[in-house]
Amino acid sequence: MLPSPADVIEAYKKDWQLMLSHTRVTLTETFIGLSGGIIIGFLTAVIMDRFAFIRKMIYPLIVISQTIPTIAIAPLLVIWLGYQMLPKIILIILVVFFPITISLLEGFSSVDNDTIRLMRSMGANRLQIFRYVKLPNSLGHFFASLKISVSYAVVSAVVSEWIGGTDGLGCYMTRVRKSFSSDKMFAVIILISVISLLLIWLTSILQRACMPWEKTKIKRSRST
Repeated sequence: MLPSPADVIEAYKKDWQLMLSHTRVTLTETFIGLSGGIIIGFLTAVIMDRFAFIRKMIYPLIVISQTIPTIAIAPLLVIWLGYQMLPKIILIILVVFFPITISLLEGFSSVDNDTIRLMRSMGANRLQIFRYVKLPNSLGHFFASLKISVSYAVVSAVVSEWIGGTDGLGCYMTRVRKSFSSDKMFAVIILISVISLLLIWLTSILQRACMPWEKTKIKRSRST
């Protein structure tokens, strides 16, 4: 039996303080894990772009690591690291860093070689080429992967809390499922979806702020 919309709204009214408390925990795990995944993914992509032999060694391992289901990794992390926040953050990092790394590496590699040769002829060093050519060229790839990563991060946090934890929306879902409270279950599912959509929207705003030249391109295409 599906709960009526009125029942779901009533569930929000009854448990909004408890949901808010669990949401804080899930968002904290999400932002810490997402930040760690972005940093590790960025550094990995830079190293792989700079050293071809490291790219050949690491790239297959990164791809293979993504064939392991998240649902299989989460219980192991809980067993090894306990029921606190650390295993959730590590799981989010493992999920996030792959799309960030691959997308940034693709952005670095897609730079026009003629542009790089032009920069070198003007005396630019590797750091200047990276700053003024490769990094701006990869921003579109980065934000495309970031929109995927933020939703993955939220889901990964919830899954890890579901499997083992004391706080968070995943733990809340486990408790209401055991009590057969379908109205509260649907309420928290909607809340998780809203959080993911909100984070994707914020990522789009950040993208427009970091890539102002895209607005110019859009205006030019419309004018033509």
